[in-house]
Amino acid sequence: MAPQPRGSSSRIPFGVIFGGTDINEDAKCEEKVRVMEAVLNEARFAVSFTEAMRERAISNWPHARNKIYVQPQGIVTTPNISFNWEKCLQSAGIPHNGNSLCYFLLICGLRRVKDPLYLADAFAEWHREDPSVQLIIIGPAVDPVFAEEVKEKVQRADGVHLLKEIPQEDLHAAVKKCFAVVNSSISEGMSAALLEAMDLNVLVLARNIPGNAAIITHQETGLLYSNPEEFVQLSKSLIGDPCLQRKIVARATEYVTKHHSWEHERNAYQNFVLSLH
Repeated sequence: MAPQPRGSSSRIPFGVIFGGTDINEDAKCEEKVRVMEAVLNEARFAVSFTEAMRERAISNWPHARNKIYVQPQGIVTTPNISFNWEKCLQSAGIPHNGNSLCYFLLICGLRRVKDPLYLADAFAEWHREDPSVQLIIIGPAVDPVFAEEVKEKVQRADGVHLLKEIPQEDLHAAVKKCFAVVNSSISEGMSAALLEAMDLNVLVLARNIPGNAAIITHQETGLLYSNPEEFVQLSKSLIGDPCLQRKIVARATEYVTKHHSWEHERNAYQNFVLSLH
């Protein structure tokens, strides 16, 4: 949500979209709750990605119940077919050796709520046992101070690497080169990275939090883990079970196609915008 200055009144009709951090984290701060309430008072509509997010919003601002709607994120992926994954890894000093390495890709902006270091120690221990497994954290330094902490930690964690953000089309191509996409966030609204991976026929492993559980059914469309040790255990099992891999990928693709159509999302927002007039 984009808060209006205190005491202001916008002459332009507008709506707002809850992103996840606002509902899951900012709503714990009384001052931010008051700011968001002021915005909601003026907004013509508000959009949440899931019914659970809508209910949490209503619990904070019950007077806005009738203007809060649910619209899941729509997904469209556009992998760059000319993207050179090995060259990208080489330029970043990350091990690359054809198909002999097993890459896990953690896509996130470097800020604390995304908790990108959550798996670092457990993954490093696994890597020392099996050098073929590699965890790559990729994304922009949203919080520069925290990003330095991530960089320093990664330098000491075997098998864990940090890669700067790349254009979306290249990122989609990189996803297709990986074994799985990982999410380790403390909280999520709806992870586009997970949905895009599912759309690209790539496995997903996500921390078992409400936002992730809303789009992933454990062992059906992906895997949910509750701690780093369970992540390693589930990953090992998945690597050793190609049949389960195929089943999860097929079900995940079917789920995204059915529930996260970008055409449906576009039509919904067109109707929202038309309601402003």
